[in-house]
Amino acid sequence: MDFFDRIGETITTKGREVTDKAKDLAEVANLKGQIHTCEDVIRKRYMEIGKIYYEQHRSMPEEEYEDACRDIDNAHSTVADLENRIKEIKGI
Repeated sequence: MDFFDRIGETITTKGREVTDKAKDLAEVANLKGQIHTCEDVIRKRYMEIGKIYYEQHRSMPEEEYEDACRDIDNAHSTVADLENRIKEIKGI
């Protein structure tokens, strides 16, 4: 019976190891999901801050933001031109 007892113990031990590993993997996945959620909040808030800054200072931005504000102004202008072109094509 000693042989079967050892096999039983080995199976039980391996089963616990697999279960523990699965729990660890699940916890890591959960934590990574929480990290991703936090990083999304950070990105969204950074974007909001940038948009607020642009709206408040676009006419006279601080020197370090001049290029970025100019790029945004140019992009807005290009979007308006492209939308007008679309209206022309559609005959609107």
